[in-house]
Amino acid sequence: MTMRTHRWCVAIAAALLLAGCGGSGEGGNGKAVALSKEQVRETLPDGEAMPGWKESARPTAVQMDKLYRSQACPIKGNAGCEDSRFFGASTFRHDDNAATVTFLVIAYDSEQTAHAAYDVLWDGYYGKRAGQKAKAFEIGSIGDERDARFGTSGSLGEPGAVTQTRVGTVLLWTETAATDKGGIDEGAVRDLAAVLAERARQTQNGDTPSAGLDG
Repeated sequence: MTMRTHRWCVAIAAALLLAGCGGSGEGGNGKAVALSKEQVRETLPDGEAMPGWKESARPTAVQMDKLYRSQACPIKGNAGCEDSRFFGASTFRHDDNAATVTFLVIAYDSEQTAHAAYDVLWDGYYGKRAGQKAKAFEIGSIGDERDARFGTSGSLGEPGAVTQTRVGTVLLWTETAATDKGGIDEGAVRDLAAVLAERARQTQNGDTPSAGLDG
């Protein structure tokens, strides 16, 4: 998988859909801006951005409330969700290699609050999502901050990986898993994380997100 321009969390994505599901951002000035709910939804990859993958849960964004804070920041006191505005998710599956990926976005009211939440959420929750024996790996210089771990997501040693990236005022995650041991690799995870980060950058620049995988 390569960039064109440039079931862990399925339950969360489903909850967003069931919820049915303002704020506004201003882009194009080179500064990190707070995104609107619609901009969060547009940041999430859709079917056009994911050739070869099938959409399991369409890109959806909701206003952050008590319910979604408990899902997005499942730490004591929902730490890491302070001053968060919107939460979004989309999920895809790849039939050829039995892989799934969930994209998650939390939008904050400022770059400072997103930065403050970064370590809280990585150290307190998301960094553990690839299993106890997961190892860190490099995903390149995407975003303003980034981390990634690759390990196992199931009892039979199925591969799984999680990435976390900050782009301006948003935190981004990819959670990837496969039922087959060769279903995903570090290269594929890097591509998925890069697509999401680039779409977030495009959105904050006031552009319509267009980054996607090269099928």
